[in-house]
Amino acid sequence: MSNVDSASASAQQAIFDKLGINTNKSADERGSSDKLGQDDFLQLMTAQLQNQDPFAPMENGDFIAQMAQFSTVSGIEQINKNLESLSADMKQARIATASTLLGHSVLVPGSMARPDDNGEIHGVFELPQAASATRVSFTDAVSGELLHSEDLGPQGTGLTGFNWTNIPIAVRESDRKIKVDISANTGKGMESIGPSVYAKVLSASSFGDASETATLDVQDYGTISASSVSRIR
Repeated sequence: MSNVDSASASAQQAIFDKLGINTNKSADERGSSDKLGQDDFLQLMTAQLQNQDPFAPMENGDFIAQMAQFSTVSGIEQINKNLESLSADMKQARIATASTLLGHSVLVPGSMARPDDNGEIHGVFELPQAASATRVSFTDAVSGELLHSEDLGPQGTGLTGFNWTNIPIAVRESDRKIKVDISANTGKGMESIGPSVYAKVLSASSFGDASETATLDVQDYGTISASSVSRIR
């Protein structure tokens, strides 16, 4: 009986070898996963075919169904490998894209601004409805000294841009933080409106798994997600 078993095992191993099935996994390799892999599936199906009852062999439909299951398992494994590779590539692409923003300015919600490399301040504000009058003021963020103000006149609903381009050299060279205040009259008198300003990107980084987005270190605003950036200068 042992000779028969040995011959059967040898024949089965020969089949496994032809199919490229690795049956020599260590205990650690077998125990490291609780999922059936491609080799496991082929090994089970081959053993099932070899040990079936010759008087009641597997129906063609059953065999085809198992082959379809094998194709599904194999396809899913390949998809998983491709997704892992794609995730790694996407992470590298995100940090590469974010790094191109270094030295540029991105639009962020906030009222703190500094003159850019051209000695200018730019930003936008959004009106929920048309305003009969709008005004932008620039003050020293520390002392509260009014540095500049400008009437923008009536404005329609939506985004409106503003800028301060003729900033005095003394203000530009002092590198002081400047507070931007927007006020608008939408029928209830002059009310404060929160602006968004362009701020300089100091650095870019990417941490954690591939599903996480790259982050930007923005002057005066700290760390923000690169995916939240809508406009760049």
